Amino acid sequence: MSETEQPPTTPERPPAPPEPVPGPVAEIAAGYAFEGPALDLGAVLWDGVCHPDARVRIPLPVLNRHGLVAGATGTGKTKTLQLVAEQLSAQGVPVFLADIKGDVSGVSAPGRDGEKVRERAAQVGQEWTPTGFPCAFYGLGGIGPGVPVRATVTSFGPVLLSKVLQLNRTQEQSLGLIFHYADSKGLELVDLKDLRAVVAFLVSDVGKPELKGIGGLSTVTAGVILRALTAFEQQGAAGFFGEPEFDTAEFLRTAPDGRGTVSVLELPSVQEQPQLFSTFLMWLLADLFHDLPEVGDLEKPKLVFFFDEAHLLFKGASKAFLESITQTVRLIRSKGVGVFFVTQTPKDVPADVLAQLGNRVQHALRAFTPDDAKALKATVRTFPDSAYDLEEVLTSLGTGEAVVTVLSERGAPTPVAATRLRAPESLMGPVDPAVLEAAVKGSPLYGRYAQAVDRESAYERLSADEAARSARAAETAARAEREKAEREAAKKAAGTERARAPEEEPSLVDQVVGSGMFKSLARSIGTQLGREISRSIFGTARRRR
Repeated sequence: MSETEQPPTTPERPPAPPEPVPGPVAEIAAGYAFEGPALDLGAVLWDGVCHPDARVRIPLPVLNRHGLVAGATGTGKTKTLQLVAEQLSAQGVPVFLADIKGDVSGVSAPGRDGEKVRERAAQVGQEWTPTGFPCAFYGLGGIGPGVPVRATVTSFGPVLLSKVLQLNRTQEQSLGLIFHYADSKGLELVDLKDLRAVVAFLVSDVGKPELKGIGGLSTVTAGVILRALTAFEQQGAAGFFGEPEFDTAEFLRTAPDGRGTVSVLELPSVQEQPQLFSTFLMWLLADLFHDLPEVGDLEKPKLVFFFDEAHLLFKGASKAFLESITQTVRLIRSKGVGVFFVTQTPKDVPADVLAQLGNRVQHALRAFTPDDAKALKATVRTFPDSAYDLEEVLTSLGTGEAVVTVLSERGAPTPVAATRLRAPESLMGPVDPAVLEAAVKGSPLYGRYAQAVDRESAYERLSADEAARSARAAETAARAEREKAEREAAKKAAGTERARAPEEEPSLVDQVVGSGMFKSLARSIGTQLGREISRSIFGTARRRR
């Protein structure tokens, strides 16, 4: 070959055309092509292949239509909460999260780059940037890290307290009667000792007549309530009730840069008291419902509230309790609050509540036992018809994958989509305890709520009344003893005088005064006068009690 000759060149192959998107994937993707602001959850999975251009999203305005995040342990529910909370915060929506295991605090710090994160981002078409989000940390009653969250017993109410104390229906009704009495008498139930004092008073000889006209309080029921309160306090729960009472409006704050504040309730220190923290979460939600005005449908929610370990809330719940939950969930939507229940399977949530949850993120389920298989079939029946074999898909999903269906902008359910979820941009794990403590101490709310206050309430008032009754009884007894001694001394002196003087015929005045008719009239006038004075002196004290 001469120097001027060139070797034959191999013609370049044109780039391979992209693999066609399967028809069902295109249909699913079309169902999530919203025009307005939305949260990105991930990309559609079909036959084990992730399609990054087929995005799965939730419209921002429908997040007040509530939702459910479910799945077996270890399937990635917590990371899903973190992913949604980040995007809500970025859109200016405040978020409430309950941190049961202590690993949600990382939402306040930028995430760590790594091979797994980059791989997941590439799979779902995500531009991943490590980002921390504005957070506020709270703790129940000052136990563990966080600004203390307390409630007064009065505001907590008999229905929620009955759930915590595990009272039956009759005992719950009796507790309601106790609250009614305390409210009508202006006895403030700030902490548990106030409630105990009122119960003890109502079964005492002095207090029993107070409820006689409206059913009364049996000694047996009062004993059950008092024993339940004692056991409750022995679990260290007394600190959850008291003042200053937490203002749930603090959850609606935004950061100076316009992002929504993520309020994290740290619960690892009380995770062995599931009845307590789940019921306390319900109080927070009920308090928000009570205070917020009606606003209808907004462009974005005022708050999204994630209710973790929701099955604990419904377990063993009374009919009145379930009715209260259902009513709260149904009506709080119009106040701009979205509620997401987080649990293992949809069957953990009562049907009336489940019917209110329009947005669904279902992680993998396991079918190792007959009960598991039954739960799987029940879960599949809660989804709309889909192009998937959901029983197979739900048992084959990996960590960080879920089956999703949400409400569209016009309120209709979107197609069911098996989804590979995006990676959170914040730290997927807890922050350093020292960092957490510094964030808590630096919070503007710390000075407002950190120190418990024990002011005069029902316990002090009833104790003062009891002391006053005891003092009056002692004074009455002492007066009676003095009067008896004076009568005996006068009688002895009169006898001595009569022995010295000769007997005289009684005068007409003496005869009249000594007659039985005069003595009867005098006793009648004296008794009537005594009753009027007693009513005048002690009537106010009884009304005050």
